[in-house]
Amino acid sequence: MQRIDVINGPNLNMLGRREPDIYGTDTLEQVDARVVAWGQRLGLEVTTFQSNREGDLIDRIQACRTSADGIVINAGALTHTSYAIHDALLAAEVPAVEVHLSNIHAREPWRAVSVLAPVVAGSIFGRGVVGYRDALRLLVNRAAAMPHTIAYGDHPEQVMDVRAPDDPGPHPVAVLVHGGFWRREWGRDTSDTLAVDLTARGWVTANVEYRRLGCDGGWPASVDDVATAIAHIVSHREVSSVTVFGHSSGGQLALVAGRATAVETVVALAPITDLAWAIELGTGAPSPAQFAGGHDPTGPMSPVAEPARGRQILVHGTADTEVPVEFSTRYVQAAEAAGITVNAIYPETGHFELLDPKTPVWEQVVTSL
Repeated sequence: MQRIDVINGPNLNMLGRREPDIYGTDTLEQVDARVVAWGQRLGLEVTTFQSNREGDLIDRIQACRTSADGIVINAGALTHTSYAIHDALLAAEVPAVEVHLSNIHAREPWRAVSVLAPVVAGSIFGRGVVGYRDALRLLVNRAAAMPHTIAYGDHPEQVMDVRAPDDPGPHPVAVLVHGGFWRREWGRDTSDTLAVDLTARGWVTANVEYRRLGCDGGWPASVDDVATAIAHIVSHREVSSVTVFGHSSGGQLALVAGRATAVETVVALAPITDLAWAIELGTGAPSPAQFAGGHDPTGPMSPVAEPARGRQILVHGTADTEVPVEFSTRYVQAAEAAGITVNAIYPETGHFELLDPKTPVWEQVVTSL
């Protein structure tokens, strides 16, 4: 069993009382209890610690060198200034993920700078308390199959995590495009569990990060990034086939990328297929309008306006309250009107359950491939 130490820094003991409109209403004790429970579900032994003193945090990190297999750290405001904590994390030689409850990139400029970022495996911000859960899951996935992160462009967000089976191949390639309504606070870690599962099944996986809202993304930059990432992995690997998996807004990007000839199959999980309709319904508002950025949302950015031509599998839960299932049923109708066959699967499930490889519907999808 992996041992994970969750370390919280200055002022986190004030949770529930300090600026609840920013940091939430849960107390630190409630957060700790949820984190321990999440760890148990992931098969982890989780311990928690909080101090307002930099030296205490450094001592705790140093102790993790022999007492823990991973660290989740929310260093509070010390994130932006403490090179001593930076050095302690480096010296501990165990993987670490930093967490911030708020979106540090949408607040004062000084909060956007993390001196810890260069020495951690990932930075999760703006997701509230569930960011701790996602950090634990990221550590689990990295322990299961360590990725090789490569750049496919010059922008800091133009990177992808590549995993490959041990045998020489050629292998089928799975390009994964995460969702999150194109928002900066949601990253490729949300698709990591699927990537680990596919790699174990003999696929080369490329879990793609792309420019998002708040970091130069939107139409057409985000779409261009996915297309460039696909071209990069294909040009650098001997592949037998290319399948693009996309969830939610990543499903929209996958279906648009699926218009390219290099893509043989698209697997769209709860995709946003119609930007104009999303704006009308308020789905994920205000992100769809921000993504469109003044361009026509009824045009090529909407998969429903120009369905992909290759093999397509759409999976959409009938109980999805984030992206209604009608986004997929309307897309299937448009594709069939254009003479395109789509394999549509409508399980009785919600939005995020489609990211769990332990579900029967995931087994059904992967087996069909």
